[in-house]
Amino acid sequence: MTHRLTPLAESLPASVPFVGPEAQERSRGAPFAARLGANESVFGPSPRAIEAMEAAARDAWMYGDPEGHDLKQALAAHHGIPMTSIVLGEGIDGLLGYLVRLLVGPGDAVVTSAGAYPTFNYHVSGFGGTIHTVPFAGNHEDPEALIARAAEVDAKLIYLANPDNPMGSHHDASTVQGMLDALPDGCLLCLDEAYADLAPPEAIPPIDPADPRLIRMRTFSKAHGLAGLRVGYAIGHPDLIRAFDKVRNHFGVGRLSQAAALAALGDQDWLANVQAQVAQSRDAIAQIAIAHGLTPLPSATNFVTVDCGRDGAHARRVLAGLIARGVFVRMPGVAPLDRCIRISCGTRADLTALSEALPAALKDAET
Repeated sequence: MTHRLTPLAESLPASVPFVGPEAQERSRGAPFAARLGANESVFGPSPRAIEAMEAAARDAWMYGDPEGHDLKQALAAHHGIPMTSIVLGEGIDGLLGYLVRLLVGPGDAVVTSAGAYPTFNYHVSGFGGTIHTVPFAGNHEDPEALIARAAEVDAKLIYLANPDNPMGSHHDASTVQGMLDALPDGCLLCLDEAYADLAPPEAIPPIDPADPRLIRMRTFSKAHGLAGLRVGYAIGHPDLIRAFDKVRNHFGVGRLSQAAALAALGDQDWLANVQAQVAQSRDAIAQIAIAHGLTPLPSATNFVTVDCGRDGAHARRVLAGLIARGVFVRMPGVAPLDRCIRISCGTRADLTALSEALPAALKDAET
C-alpha cells in the first residue's frame, strides 16, 4: 500500500447514498423512458436561466465569484434578510457536509429520523459522529421524538426535512416553532427546506436569521430546475454563516451556476408555471395509483409517495417491475416506510409510460 487512510476512513464502507439512473441504465443496457426517481424538475429551468448560462458559457474559463456576491445580494433582497445571513454551497448536499464538518467530531451525537434523507447520515458518519434515529410517526417525521432523543443523548444537531423526503409530508410552521422552543441547550436544528417552493405557505416558518438555534437550507435543484448545476444556500445566524468560510470550497459554486441561479430567482413567473405543472402532475400520479388499487399519500413536494399496501419486499418487486419496463422510480429504504414507492412529477409522456408499465409491474409483484 502506498496510501494510508485514516482509521475513520478505513472503517467506512465505499458506498454512495443513491445509485444514479445513469448507472442503472448502464446496467440494464437501455435508457429509461421516464426518469421519475430523483425528484428533478422535468419541466426544466427558466428560459431566462438558460439564456444566462449561454451568455456565461464563453466566460467559463474564469472561476466563479468565491463570495457569490450578486446571487447572495439577490437572495437577501428576495427574503428580506442581510447578506451576512446567507452562504452558498454545492446544493444542500454540499452545505450539509460543511455544517457537519463544522459541528460534528468523533463521537458527537446527532439526531435524525430513521428513513430520512440519507446523505445527511453519510456526512455524519464521514466525520465520525454518532447517529441516533427515531421512527416516523405514521407518514410524518416525529418532532417530539426528535427533541426527546436529542435531550437524552446531548445532541449537537437535529436534522429535519420539511417538507419531508421520502414521504412528501409536511408539518406546519407552528410545529417547527414548537421544536425550536423545546430544543435542548447547545443543540442546533438543521431545517432542510429543499421543497419549500412547492409547499403550502403554512408549512414554512417566517425567516428570522437572528435566531442562533436554527439553520435553514434551500436549493435551486427542485422547483427552479437546476439540479445539474448544484446551487444551494443556507440561511442562519451571521456568526454561524461566517464559520462556513473556515471549511467551504470557495470556488465550489461555478460561474455558470451563479448566473443561472440569479436569473432563475428573478423569474417568478416561471416558478409559478412550474408550481402549477407540479400540482397537476401530483394529481395525475395520484389518479394512476388509485386506478390500480394503490394509495397515494398527500404531498407537499414534486413527488408522490405511493403506498403499495403490503411490505417492503412487495414494494421492491413493484419497483423492479417498473425499472425493467423503463420507468425509473425510487423507494424509501427503511421499514415500514418501504411499503411505498416514490414517483417524481413528470410530463404527460412520462406519466403515460408510468401508467402503461404499472399494471404489468404489479402483476409481476404477485408472482
